Amino acid sequence: MEFTFLYMNNAPQFQPYGLPHLTVIFLTIVLPFALAAMVRRTKSQRLEKIIIGVLSAVLILNYVIYLIFIRSRGLVDWRQTLPMQMCDWGMVVVIVAMWTGSHRWFEVAYFWGIGGTLQAVLTPNLRFGFPDWRFISFFTSHCGIIVGVVFLMLTRRYRPYPMSIVRVWLWSEFYFVVTFIVDELTGVNYGFLLHKPEAFSILNFLSDSRPLYLLQLHGVALLFFLVLYVPFAIVDLIQRGRSTGGSGEPPLPEARGMQGRGD
Repeated sequence: MEFTFLYMNNAPQFQPYGLPHLTVIFLTIVLPFALAAMVRRTKSQRLEKIIIGVLSAVLILNYVIYLIFIRSRGLVDWRQTLPMQMCDWGMVVVIVAMWTGSHRWFEVAYFWGIGGTLQAVLTPNLRFGFPDWRFISFFTSHCGIIVGVVFLMLTRRYRPYPMSIVRVWLWSEFYFVVTFIVDELTGVNYGFLLHKPEAFSILNFLSDSRPLYLLQLHGVALLFFLVLYVPFAIVDLIQRGRSTGGSGEPPLPEARGMQGRGD
Protein backbone atom coordinates (compact mmCIF):
# COMPACT_ATOMS: atom_id res chain seq x y z
CA MET A 1 0.00 0.00 0.00
CA GLU A 2 2.87 2.38 0.78
CA PHE A 3 4.48 1.59 -2.58
CA THR A 4 1.18 2.19 -4.36
CA PHE A 5 0.68 5.53 -2.60
CA LEU A 6 4.18 6.75 -3.44
CA TYR A 7 3.97 5.51 -7.02
CA MET A 8 0.67 7.25 -7.72
CA ASN A 9 1.87 10.50 -6.14
CA ASN A 10 5.08 10.48 -8.18
CA ALA A 11 3.27 9.89 -11.47
CA PRO A 12 2.85 13.02 -13.64
CA GLN A 13 -0.64 14.47 -13.63
CA PHE A 14 -2.67 14.46 -16.82
CA GLN A 15 -3.27 17.90 -18.32
CA PRO A 16 -6.28 18.02 -20.65
CA TYR A 17 -5.32 19.48 -24.03
CA GLY A 18 -1.72 19.88 -23.03
CA LEU A 19 0.97 19.17 -25.61
CA PRO A 20 0.98 15.36 -25.11
CA HIS A 21 -2.82 15.21 -25.34
CA LEU A 22 -2.95 17.38 -28.47
CA THR A 23 -0.17 15.31 -30.05
CA VAL A 24 -2.18 12.14 -29.48
CA ILE A 25 -5.28 13.69 -31.05
CA PHE A 26 -3.24 14.87 -34.06
CA LEU A 27 -1.72 11.42 -34.60
CA THR A 28 -5.14 9.79 -34.30
CA ILE A 29 -6.41 11.97 -37.14
CA VAL A 30 -3.36 11.72 -39.40
CA LEU A 31 -2.31 8.07 -38.99
CA PRO A 32 -5.30 6.28 -40.63
CA PHE A 33 -5.17 8.61 -43.64
CA ALA A 34 -1.42 8.06 -44.01
CA LEU A 35 -1.79 4.27 -43.78
CA ALA A 36 -4.71 4.23 -46.22
CA ALA A 37 -2.74 6.41 -48.66
CA MET A 38 0.12 3.89 -48.57
CA VAL A 39 -2.26 1.02 -49.37
CA ARG A 40 -3.97 2.92 -52.19
CA ARG A 41 -0.71 4.06 -53.73
CA THR A 42 0.86 0.60 -53.71
CA LYS A 43 -2.42 -1.27 -54.31
CA SER A 44 -0.88 -4.03 -52.21
CA GLN A 45 -3.15 -6.41 -50.34
CA ARG A 46 -0.09 -7.73 -48.56
CA LEU A 47 0.69 -4.28 -47.19
CA GLU A 48 -2.92 -3.91 -46.07
CA LYS A 49 -2.73 -7.21 -44.19
CA ILE A 50 0.57 -6.18 -42.61
CA ILE A 51 -0.98 -2.93 -41.38
CA ILE A 52 -3.99 -4.81 -40.02
CA GLY A 53 -1.66 -7.29 -38.32
CA VAL A 54 0.40 -4.52 -36.73
CA LEU A 55 -2.68 -2.63 -35.52
CA SER A 56 -4.15 -5.82 -34.06
CA ALA A 57 -0.88 -6.79 -32.38
CA VAL A 58 -0.46 -3.33 -30.87
CA LEU A 59 -3.98 -3.39 -29.42
CA ILE A 60 -3.65 -6.89 -27.98
CA LEU A 61 -0.11 -6.48 -26.63
CA ASN A 62 -0.98 -3.12 -25.11
CA TYR A 63 -3.93 -4.68 -23.29
CA VAL A 64 -1.89 -7.64 -21.99
CA ILE A 65 1.10 -5.52 -20.95
CA TYR A 66 -1.17 -3.07 -19.15
CA LEU A 67 -2.75 -5.88 -17.13
CA ILE A 68 0.68 -7.25 -16.23
CA PHE A 69 1.87 -3.76 -15.30
CA ILE A 70 -0.92 -2.90 -12.88
CA ARG A 71 -1.25 -6.38 -11.37
CA SER A 72 2.49 -6.76 -10.76
CA ARG A 73 2.49 -3.54 -8.75
CA GLY A 74 -0.69 -4.30 -6.84
CA LEU A 75 -2.29 -1.09 -8.02
CA VAL A 76 -5.80 -2.49 -8.45
CA ASP A 77 -8.00 -5.37 -7.38
CA TRP A 78 -8.72 -8.16 -9.88
CA ARG A 79 -12.33 -6.99 -10.14
CA GLN A 80 -11.07 -3.77 -11.68
CA THR A 81 -9.23 -5.56 -14.49
CA LEU A 82 -12.14 -7.38 -16.13
CA PRO A 83 -12.60 -6.71 -19.89
CA MET A 84 -15.89 -4.92 -19.36
CA GLN A 85 -15.18 -1.39 -20.53
CA MET A 86 -16.75 -0.34 -23.82
CA CYS A 87 -13.28 0.14 -25.28
CA ASP A 88 -12.42 -3.49 -24.40
CA TRP A 89 -15.38 -4.74 -26.40
CA GLY A 90 -14.68 -2.18 -29.11
CA MET A 91 -11.10 -3.44 -29.40
CA VAL A 92 -12.30 -7.00 -30.04
CA VAL A 93 -14.91 -5.85 -32.55
CA VAL A 94 -12.53 -3.71 -34.61
CA ILE A 95 -9.92 -6.49 -34.74
CA VAL A 96 -12.56 -8.97 -35.93
CA ALA A 97 -13.83 -6.43 -38.48
CA MET A 98 -10.35 -5.84 -39.88
CA TRP A 99 -9.51 -9.54 -40.24
CA THR A 100 -12.86 -10.81 -41.50
CA GLY A 101 -13.78 -7.84 -43.65
CA SER A 102 -17.35 -8.24 -42.36
CA HIS A 103 -19.48 -5.17 -42.89
CA ARG A 104 -21.72 -6.13 -39.94
CA TRP A 105 -18.74 -6.18 -37.59
CA PHE A 106 -17.62 -2.86 -39.07
CA GLU A 107 -21.00 -1.34 -38.19
CA VAL A 108 -20.53 -2.13 -34.52
CA ALA A 109 -16.89 -1.02 -34.62
CA TYR A 110 -17.88 2.30 -36.21
CA PHE A 111 -20.59 3.30 -33.75
CA TRP A 112 -18.79 1.95 -30.68
CA GLY A 113 -15.33 3.02 -31.79
CA ILE A 114 -16.17 6.52 -32.94
CA GLY A 115 -19.17 7.18 -30.69
CA GLY A 116 -17.75 5.87 -27.42
CA THR A 117 -14.00 5.79 -27.84
CA LEU A 118 -13.72 9.22 -29.46
CA GLN A 119 -15.35 10.78 -26.40
CA ALA A 120 -12.78 9.01 -24.22
CA VAL A 121 -9.96 10.48 -26.32
CA LEU A 122 -11.35 14.02 -26.19
CA THR A 123 -12.39 13.92 -22.50
CA PRO A 124 -10.33 11.09 -20.98
CA ASN A 125 -11.13 9.75 -17.53
CA LEU A 126 -7.40 9.71 -16.75
CA ARG A 127 -5.25 11.04 -13.92
CA PHE A 128 -1.80 10.17 -15.20
CA GLY A 129 0.12 12.18 -17.76
CA PHE A 130 2.88 11.42 -20.22
CA PRO A 131 5.24 9.53 -19.99
CA ASP A 132 3.45 7.38 -17.39
CA TRP A 133 2.64 3.95 -18.84
CA ARG A 134 -1.04 4.34 -18.02
CA PHE A 135 -1.18 7.44 -20.22
CA ILE A 136 0.50 5.58 -23.09
CA SER A 137 -1.66 2.49 -22.68
CA PHE A 138 -4.91 4.45 -22.38
CA PHE A 139 -4.42 6.35 -25.60
CA THR A 140 -2.89 3.39 -27.45
CA SER A 141 -6.03 1.35 -26.85
CA HIS A 142 -8.57 4.10 -27.53
CA CYS A 143 -6.79 5.74 -30.45
CA GLY A 144 -5.89 2.36 -31.94
CA ILE A 145 -9.59 1.51 -32.19
CA ILE A 146 -10.36 4.78 -33.99
CA VAL A 147 -7.41 4.32 -36.36
CA GLY A 148 -8.64 0.81 -37.22
CA VAL A 149 -12.20 1.97 -37.92
CA VAL A 150 -11.18 4.92 -40.10
CA PHE A 151 -8.62 2.74 -41.93
CA LEU A 152 -11.43 0.32 -42.88
CA MET A 153 -13.60 3.18 -44.08
CA LEU A 154 -10.85 4.59 -46.27
CA THR A 155 -9.47 1.36 -47.73
CA ARG A 156 -12.66 -0.68 -48.15
CA ARG A 157 -15.12 2.20 -48.46
CA TYR A 158 -17.25 0.80 -45.65
CA ARG A 159 -20.04 2.96 -44.27
CA PRO A 160 -23.10 2.54 -42.04
CA TYR A 161 -26.71 2.35 -43.27
CA PRO A 162 -30.00 3.13 -41.51
CA MET A 163 -30.48 -0.46 -40.33
CA SER A 164 -26.93 -0.36 -38.94
CA ILE A 165 -28.22 1.87 -36.16
CA VAL A 166 -30.86 -0.69 -35.19
CA ARG A 167 -28.40 -3.60 -35.17
CA VAL A 168 -25.76 -1.71 -33.18
CA TRP A 169 -28.43 -0.49 -30.75
CA LEU A 170 -29.35 -4.11 -30.02
CA TRP A 171 -25.68 -5.02 -29.51
CA SER A 172 -25.35 -2.00 -27.20
CA GLU A 173 -28.32 -3.20 -25.16
CA PHE A 174 -26.62 -6.58 -24.81
CA TYR A 175 -23.47 -4.81 -23.56
CA PHE A 176 -25.59 -2.74 -21.16
CA VAL A 177 -27.28 -5.78 -19.60
CA VAL A 178 -24.04 -7.76 -19.18
CA THR A 179 -22.13 -4.77 -17.81
CA PHE A 180 -24.94 -3.79 -15.47
CA ILE A 181 -24.85 -7.27 -13.90
CA VAL A 182 -21.04 -7.21 -13.60
CA ASP A 183 -21.13 -3.74 -12.01
CA GLU A 184 -23.68 -4.87 -9.44
CA LEU A 185 -21.61 -7.95 -8.57
CA THR A 186 -18.19 -6.28 -8.43
CA GLY A 187 -19.01 -2.70 -7.45
CA VAL A 188 -16.76 -1.46 -10.27
CA ASN A 189 -18.03 1.35 -12.48
CA TYR A 190 -17.68 -0.37 -15.87
CA GLY A 191 -19.39 1.54 -18.66
CA PHE A 192 -20.10 4.32 -16.12
CA LEU A 193 -23.31 2.53 -15.19
CA LEU A 194 -22.88 2.98 -11.43
CA HIS A 195 -22.13 6.70 -11.53
CA LYS A 196 -20.75 9.47 -13.70
CA PRO A 197 -17.04 9.49 -14.64
CA GLU A 198 -14.66 11.53 -12.52
CA ALA A 199 -13.36 13.48 -15.50
CA PHE A 200 -15.61 16.04 -17.16
CA SER A 201 -17.67 14.71 -20.05
CA ILE A 202 -21.14 15.05 -21.52
CA LEU A 203 -22.34 12.56 -18.89
CA ASN A 204 -21.82 15.19 -16.20
CA PHE A 205 -24.94 16.96 -17.51
CA LEU A 206 -27.12 13.94 -16.79
CA SER A 207 -29.28 13.38 -13.71
CA ASP A 208 -27.85 12.44 -10.31
CA SER A 209 -30.72 9.97 -9.86
CA ARG A 210 -29.35 6.60 -10.99
CA PRO A 211 -32.53 5.22 -12.60
CA LEU A 212 -33.00 8.43 -14.59
CA TYR A 213 -29.25 8.58 -15.29
CA LEU A 214 -29.31 5.09 -16.83
CA LEU A 215 -32.32 6.00 -18.94
CA GLN A 216 -30.59 9.16 -20.11
CA LEU A 217 -27.50 7.11 -21.01
CA HIS A 218 -29.63 5.26 -23.55
CA GLY A 219 -30.76 8.58 -24.97
CA VAL A 220 -27.19 9.86 -25.22
CA ALA A 221 -26.10 6.66 -26.98
CA LEU A 222 -28.93 6.93 -29.51
CA LEU A 223 -28.13 10.61 -30.06
CA PHE A 224 -24.48 9.77 -30.75
CA PHE A 225 -25.53 7.05 -33.21
CA LEU A 226 -27.78 9.46 -35.09
CA VAL A 227 -25.14 12.19 -35.18
CA LEU A 228 -22.58 9.71 -36.50
CA TYR A 229 -24.95 8.73 -39.28
CA VAL A 230 -25.86 12.31 -40.31
CA PRO A 231 -22.87 12.81 -42.70
CA PHE A 232 -23.83 9.66 -44.63
CA ALA A 233 -27.50 10.67 -44.71
CA ILE A 234 -26.51 14.04 -46.20
CA VAL A 235 -24.36 12.35 -48.85
CA ASP A 236 -27.24 10.02 -49.73
CA LEU A 237 -29.63 12.95 -50.10
CA ILE A 238 -27.18 14.80 -52.36
CA GLN A 239 -26.61 11.73 -54.52
CA ARG A 240 -30.34 11.04 -54.72
CA GLY A 241 -30.96 14.60 -55.80
CA ARG A 242 -28.34 14.36 -58.53
CA SER A 243 -29.63 11.02 -59.78
CA THR A 244 -33.18 12.40 -60.13
CA GLY A 245 -32.04 15.69 -61.58
CA GLY A 246 -33.67 17.51 -58.71
CA SER A 247 -37.11 16.27 -59.74
CA GLY A 248 -37.72 14.46 -56.47
CA GLU A 249 -38.39 11.20 -58.29
CA PRO A 250 -36.71 8.06 -56.92
CA PRO A 251 -33.56 6.87 -58.75
CA LEU A 252 -33.65 4.11 -61.31
CA PRO A 253 -32.77 0.62 -60.04
CA GLU A 254 -29.40 0.78 -61.77
CA ALA A 255 -28.56 4.09 -60.09
CA ARG A 256 -29.70 2.77 -56.72
CA GLY A 257 -27.46 -0.23 -57.10
CA MET A 258 -24.48 2.00 -57.73
CA GLN A 259 -24.85 3.42 -54.23
CA GLY A 260 -23.57 0.21 -52.68
CA ARG A 261 -25.22 -2.05 -50.18
CA GLY A 262 -28.61 -0.78 -49.06
CA ASP A 263 -29.92 -1.96 -45.72
